Amino acid sequence: MIVCVCKSVSDRKIRTAISEGMDSFDELQFELGVALCCGKCEESVRDVMLQSGVCASRCGIEHHEHLQAVPLTFYERKAA
Repeated sequence: MIVCVCKSVSDRKIRTAISEGMDSFDELQFELGVALCCGKCEESVRDVMLQSGVCASRCGIEHHEHLQAVPLTFYERKAA
């Protein structure tokens, strides 16, 4: 699903970038352009990072084991 509508970046593309070694939000932002325009996708990008296991190192969200997972919000682009 599309996470960043402005740059048309999907959760798959983010996960692929993470698997290729990008392990910080800043790297994803620089390489993929996420959260550079409107910024609405930042939380969803960080959630994908958390689910991919890189959050403990550098996604910018504190990890607490007693908290439950937060549902992701994805934005889908529709044809005009």
